[in-house]
Amino acid sequence: MNRGTDGTHRPIRLDGAPLDYAPTNELGVVFLFSHLANRFGLRVERVQSAFPDCIAYRGTRRVRIEFEYRSRNFSTHRHDPKKCDWIVCWVHDWPTVPKRLRVVELRREFGQGFNVWFQPIAGEHRLEAERMTRCDYWSASSLAGEGDLVLMYRTRPDHYVSDIFVVTGPVERVRARWNAGMDWMAPLRKVCHLASPIHFSDLKEHRVLRRAAFVRGKMMGRHRATEYWPEIHRMIVARNRSAKQPLRAFGPERLA
Repeated sequence: MNRGTDGTHRPIRLDGAPLDYAPTNELGVVFLFSHLANRFGLRVERVQSAFPDCIAYRGTRRVRIEFEYRSRNFSTHRHDPKKCDWIVCWVHDWPTVPKRLRVVELRREFGQGFNVWFQPIAGEHRLEAERMTRCDYWSASSLAGEGDLVLMYRTRPDHYVSDIFVVTGPVERVRARWNAGMDWMAPLRKVCHLASPIHFSDLKEHRVLRRAAFVRGKMMGRHRATEYWPEIHRMIVARNRSAKQPLRAFGPERLA
């Protein structure tokens, strides 16, 4: 999102799209998809108010499509996965989507969209994150997705962020490395190391960031920080000029 002069957020601008700004509801998703159906090899037979929203054909194969702004709304609306083939959405945020359903996340089709997450790390994992350049499985938010940024927050005694990673594959619920239980994990690749870390005190004293849930919660848990990325990004680049180039692909203008 872009922050307006009045402090509110407005949708990001889409270049070369039939809709000037990113959709903010299901109707916008339907409109954008109507311009992409041919790209997916689909011939739309009808669009309806009943579930599923759309009946299309790919060659001779019928494709039943449900439109949602966020993919997890499919579950919230209690739709039957057995009566649908595709979910077409703007944001895919449903990690436990049934495997039989194909999810088309339109924001990716327009080169947009990533989220930013804080991931707390403690003990020996602090040094491990600093040394590694990539990892096949690391703890992540269940709502994270491929292409999202992960800011590794080193807990006590450090209380700072010094390493930034990008999610390079699906988030899956697998057996955790550190105990006998299960956890949400994903493959990561390091984007950059911050020679000048971002301390918790910096966040707490910032006029905007100090009101964020991750600050009020003292960085406990896997917080989504996407809407605050413009402020965090500015802070990072101001202190770490070498981080500007690695983070170029994650400019605030490309936020989900």
